[in-house]
Amino acid sequence: MTKKTPAKPAKKASKTSYDSSNIKVLKGLEAVKKRPGMYIGDTDDGTGLHHMIFEIVDNSIDEALAGHCDEISVIIHEDSLVTVKDNGRGIPVDFHKEEGMSAAEVILTKLHAGGKFDDNSYKVSGGLHGVGISVVNALSETLDLKIKRDGKVWEQTYKDGAPKNKIKSTGSTKEQGTEIKIIPSKSTFGDNTTFDYDILIKKLRELSFLNSGVSIILKDERVNKTEKFKSTGGLIEFVEYKNKNKTTLNKPFRFLQEAKDGMSIEVALQWNDSYQENIQCFTNNIPQKDGGSHLVGFRTALTRTLNTYMDKEGLLKNEGAAPSGDDAREGITAIISAKLPDPKFSSQTKDKLVSSEIQPIVEKETYKFLTEYLLENPNDAKAIAAKIIDASRAREAARKAREMTRRKGVLDGMGLPGKLADCQEKDPSLSEIYLVEGESAGGSAKQGRNRQNQAILPLKGKILNTQRARIDKVLGSEEIITLITAMGCGVNEEFDIEKLRYHSIIIMTDADVDGSHIRTLLLTFFNRQYKELIDRGYVYIAQPPLYKVKKGKKDIYLKDDSALNDFLLEKISETQILNITKTKKMSPENFKNLLKSYSDFVELTQVPDINIHEDVLRCMVLEDEFPNKPNDKNVSVWLKSLNKKLSSFNSSKNTAKLEEKTKNIIFERYEYGNSIANIVPYSFFKSKSYKLIQSFKEASKDIKPGTSSIIKNEESFLINDLFVSLNTFLEDARKGLNIQRYKGLGEMNPEQLWETTMDPVGRRLVQVKIDDADDANDLFEQLMGDNVESRRDFIEANVNSVGNIDI
Repeated sequence: MTKKTPAKPAKKASKTSYDSSNIKVLKGLEAVKKRPGMYIGDTDDGTGLHHMIFEIVDNSIDEALAGHCDEISVIIHEDSLVTVKDNGRGIPVDFHKEEGMSAAEVILTKLHAGGKFDDNSYKVSGGLHGVGISVVNALSETLDLKIKRDGKVWEQTYKDGAPKNKIKSTGSTKEQGTEIKIIPSKSTFGDNTTFDYDILIKKLRELSFLNSGVSIILKDERVNKTEKFKSTGGLIEFVEYKNKNKTTLNKPFRFLQEAKDGMSIEVALQWNDSYQENIQCFTNNIPQKDGGSHLVGFRTALTRTLNTYMDKEGLLKNEGAAPSGDDAREGITAIISAKLPDPKFSSQTKDKLVSSEIQPIVEKETYKFLTEYLLENPNDAKAIAAKIIDASRAREAARKAREMTRRKGVLDGMGLPGKLADCQEKDPSLSEIYLVEGESAGGSAKQGRNRQNQAILPLKGKILNTQRARIDKVLGSEEIITLITAMGCGVNEEFDIEKLRYHSIIIMTDADVDGSHIRTLLLTFFNRQYKELIDRGYVYIAQPPLYKVKKGKKDIYLKDDSALNDFLLEKISETQILNITKTKKMSPENFKNLLKSYSDFVELTQVPDINIHEDVLRCMVLEDEFPNKPNDKNVSVWLKSLNKKLSSFNSSKNTAKLEEKTKNIIFERYEYGNSIANIVPYSFFKSKSYKLIQSFKEASKDIKPGTSSIIKNEESFLINDLFVSLNTFLEDARKGLNIQRYKGLGEMNPEQLWETTMDPVGRRLVQVKIDDADDANDLFEQLMGDNVESRRDFIEANVNSVGNIDI
């Protein structure tokens, strides 16, 4: 029996003073350092880090919008150092009387300072309205400023937001512009200071489309990679880029209209044969994911214009009702770019434009230009109209299908499917459902589960590919209906998140070709029909083990090949010792790293697409690294040295030479009197495969054949050939072990399935997240759409980056 202790009366607060001394005013940039997320975004997930660069770039774009800049460069250096420079007018350096410092220092150290607050400096601008560059300075460990203006070069350095010295002239120049170098502060971003090339390139490409004529260069010195964007087609090219993997119905078209009070609207659009709309809105280059007044104006005009056209052309005579706005927008890709002097947004994040004055302008101009386009392009107009009428008919068919399924109780959650083994828990937040491949695995899962809160739904075979299926076809699929019924929240127009029966939806399939396909089909379904479930973090992928290792009476479950490899390497490093010399041992950690890098190297030699003989790859390990900036001279020197090693490596059949015209390297070998030549471009030496070779080289650099040795069971073995010795270790590691590879979930008994995959204590789940909806949709379209060429291109582009395909 637990004895209850009576609650003690609260102590009376001491009479400490509460006056003006208790009020803290965060001066200058201290407020930014204290609450960086308010100004720059999340400092943990990379959002805020990359926003630092975008804020600097936005200043350069503002210069371009004002007509003073046409080239912007972003350079990623080593050690989290980034440079952004432009050829604009250069930040002013003259003395600011009010603040008692240079104008440049005011802009970098004072919040809400800059030319954006002066109507004469910038008519329109993006960014954080004057706080951008000062926030970047506040959150930078160091910031180096270089300004070229009025024939002089000016420089100043900042540390943690404070100037280390006064701005001073360091030379003369005929150029103009601003250059800013930053190293993000570790006190703000921790260890998350690595810039992602793909995130930067996506944003810079977007800015290039939105600001045609401006050259934007991204250079990554870490991997010697450079891309240059200079759009001449502007939004037209933006739309074409968005539709690159789709079959389009018409030529893209655009219109640009200047309005009064400095406002302007530019729109580009095109239809494709998909069933989704993709409309992106921007205001002063700032994206609005939630649209706003410019989107409302565009949608209203689009529906009215198209219905008016189809009615006049007699295309709706045999149709029951006029197409809806959703029908008109099915398959549309559109970019709306509004420029306003003083835009108003619904929140600090600027995700929705609420400036009402832009809506009638967008509506009027869209109606005017779209009407002209339809009349001047009759073939395109008919193709668009046919698409819209087809969408309208499909919507009506879907309505009938919904009525039918509603009668069966599918859309309102009445009557659960017979194959569903439901759980006892009624609270969705505590309930989870496993979507299991096949009846066999479903049976084991039903027996092994916790009936209190785990439901099991076995799925028969491969479900419908919903990427290109309208809702009427979706509702005609038996397996999809079963899935929708189990979810309980309806679908499409009937969807109600509050009725969802499980807040953990776990996809559990085999680790083979069919299992991967079923998992992809399910993810496609959730992305198309239940994206909100993904956005809320409700969808997971189970990670059942691929191997069971039996060592004596002990069973060890390992998730995949990598885990098995780590287990074997751990066993070697724990039972053997590597002596670099008679007096120097290699640490167990370094020994394991050596074995891991060699194991990766062995895998590399077995990949057919590498197209380089194993002996050549081994000699590359012994050779100096390929020149970082290759030219005919240094590549020839490298090849000469490599050929020497090949001739002394019992590999006289292999030779290497440079093909100067194509800048490819030809590896030639002779087998059974035949010559076999493999062409390897310079790009191979920047690939993941070559990095594996360099990793093994680095890990084995201290090994000295003929001197280094291995101690095993108190017996010493001299290392004469590095490759032969390491190979022997890997083979010995499997001795005494019974390794079973699971081909499917059905091979596990209920206890094993519970222990490895369903028990919350020890299971591994991967949460499905979508960071960028457009990128996700493009990927699903490539993999699951109808365009075979696009899918082939994707496979060819990514095949070399796949370390191990377990299918």
